[in-house]
Amino acid sequence: MRIKCSHSLFLIVDLQKALLPVIDGSDQAVNEAIWLGSLAQTLDVPVWLTEQYPQGLGGTEPRLIEALPNARLWQKSHFGAHDETDFAEALAALERRQVVICGTEAHICVMQTALSLLEAGYEVYWLVEATASRRQDEAMLAMARVQAAGGVPVTADMVAYEWLERCDNERFKQAHRQFLKKRSARPLRFV
Repeated sequence: MRIKCSHSLFLIVDLQKALLPVIDGSDQAVNEAIWLGSLAQTLDVPVWLTEQYPQGLGGTEPRLIEALPNARLWQKSHFGAHDETDFAEALAALERRQVVICGTEAHICVMQTALSLLEAGYEVYWLVEATASRRQDEAMLAMARVQAAGGVPVTADMVAYEWLERCDNERFKQAHRQFLKKRSARPLRFV
């Protein structure tokens, strides 16, 4: 199944200021989340952010807040965001069944959120270059577990081009100038 703008939500899980210094690949995760989140906002794809225990882990990385001014921020106590009643109800009301997910830690909050979304019947797309943990091996195992449950690993380029669908309109030309061309030469590490 292809990822469609009109069916998508971009969910950024717990990219929080006090947690990021101990995360392997945190700079790339933040930069890629900002890149895809910015594109999502230009294409009217909702962007949601979550925070786990912000009094201990700090709030969302300020670069994300600044770059994604229209993002909706959720605080949660459950590791899996979809286990929060308000979150689950708001997502159901949004009527978007495809969730592109990324964040930290891959093997805890991102994985549990992805698994609960899959259990609830959502399509889950795991954004590989923007999902990280303290240890890379745990991030890889989390992705494999979500994939075994029906989640699909994707890259930001895959998502962007599927959202855009075609190259012969002004929407693509603008996205190419503003986002795609600048990103093409950027080196990335894929977990």
